[in-house]
Amino acid sequence: MVPDILLPREDIPMETWAVNACDQFTSNCKYWEEVERLTAGKYSAYNLIYPEIYLSDNPRARIAAINEHMHMYLQDGVFRTVHGMALVERTTESGTRRGIVLCVDLEDYSFESQAKTLIRATEATIMERIPPRVAIRRDAPIELPHAMLLYDDEQNTVMDCIRKGEKLYDFDLMLGGGHIDAYLISNPQDVIFSLYGLCGKEHSMKRYGTTEGILFAVGDGNHSIATAKACWDNLKCTLSPAERENHPQRYVLCEVVNVFDDALKFGAIHRLVKCPDKNRFLSGLKTAGSETAYIVTESGRTEIPFNGDIPQGIRDLDRYIDSYIKENGGEVDYVHGEAEVTRHATGEWVGIMLPAIDKDDFFRLIVHEGTLPRKTFSMGEGHEKRYYVEARAIR
Repeated sequence: MVPDILLPREDIPMETWAVNACDQFTSNCKYWEEVERLTAGKYSAYNLIYPEIYLSDNPRARIAAINEHMHMYLQDGVFRTVHGMALVERTTESGTRRGIVLCVDLEDYSFESQAKTLIRATEATIMERIPPRVAIRRDAPIELPHAMLLYDDEQNTVMDCIRKGEKLYDFDLMLGGGHIDAYLISNPQDVIFSLYGLCGKEHSMKRYGTTEGILFAVGDGNHSIATAKACWDNLKCTLSPAERENHPQRYVLCEVVNVFDDALKFGAIHRLVKCPDKNRFLSGLKTAGSETAYIVTESGRTEIPFNGDIPQGIRDLDRYIDSYIKENGGEVDYVHGEAEVTRHATGEWVGIMLPAIDKDDFFRLIVHEGTLPRKTFSMGEGHEKRYYVEARAIR
């Protein structure tokens, strides 16, 4: 759907408005403390999101404050409305990544493992991450996406058809996020037509050896899309068929990016495990295979073999971590970027750096195997994730 996008009015500095995705730097308090310092006393998306590092820090009060800020920002006239799709260009050290901000229909999405819907989850959903997000969205008048959906366009047909219109914004993102600019797309119907060509039987047979169509796979923001779906499923039961057709909560705002974009880098999401007894944890960890992973402690890193079927290797590893924690105590965190693993793998914490899946295999894996294990892959380093910029009214 072509959305009504909410952007901050033009006198509000975008440099302090836009902040990084809430599920980043979950072991780095200093990062989010610096975000809070930079945005203090200013209109900022920081006041409208819930960084996951604080999930256990007075969640009821934080959620209430988020909803209060949303209503206050609407009352204060913080937003201007732009009708249309937006072409977003994000430049980091990986290059310039191009995406399209649009709405997708939650009736065509499922996070079930073997779903055959046009829009699919790519990783197993961690259900305990959903309730805080549902609590925010349940009463929220607006949504802010950090979700990035991927489409499979080896020939780049979608981007090649886009015509740029009015420039919407152009600024540097805080804390090493790079540069971002965006343009209104002047031919949205051509974009829609081109996207739907990617889920036709001919394209699917050529790419995956099956006529089963897939349009989008969730790259980042799996839990945000799953939350929107859960809220919509709860709400639609109270609506008439006519009301369901165009209700704003039936749709969710997101950015869609070609999986073959040169600046889209696939990396692993690594594990940090807090171990009461590190020697016991390491002695029980058994891996084998043609890929390479690394154990990281304050003493350095050690190479270990890893399953060449990376998703299966991750399933096996996570089962071991879960069983160790259940028996011995401890906790696990999921970390983007090797530098973050090295920084935090001290004391009781053990880091496990994992190999990355090949993005050329990404859609084939989803079509034939269903969802990947939770936290299997990352698109870029933590500071390259989608920042919150655009919003949309959902009431």
